[in-house]
Amino acid sequence: MSGIWIAVLATAAGCYLLKLAGLTVPERLLGNPRVKRFAELVPVALLAALVAVQATSKGSALVLDPARLAGLAAAVLALLLRAPFLVVIVAAAGTAAALRLLGIA
Repeated sequence: MSGIWIAVLATAAGCYLLKLAGLTVPERLLGNPRVKRFAELVPVALLAALVAVQATSKGSALVLDPARLAGLAAAVLALLLRAPFLVVIVAAAGTAAALRLLGIA
């Protein structure tokens, strides 16, 4: 078995065990305000990190693509205006596509 498959299987097992650990956490621990606040904020932080990486990188290189950044700005604006999620996605994709079509980015 190659090293890549070992890494894939180890990662899959780790993800499964992490999910299982989350399901077996005692209810009294989840009632703690600090733990509850942490559990509410971690997904937001992870999603923000994912968006930042996807918007500013290509592979392992830092790329400041104007179309991606403009799409991100359009999404942020739509979120600030409390637009529905589908509208946020269409605004971001439409902005990036329009800039690429016009040759601006």
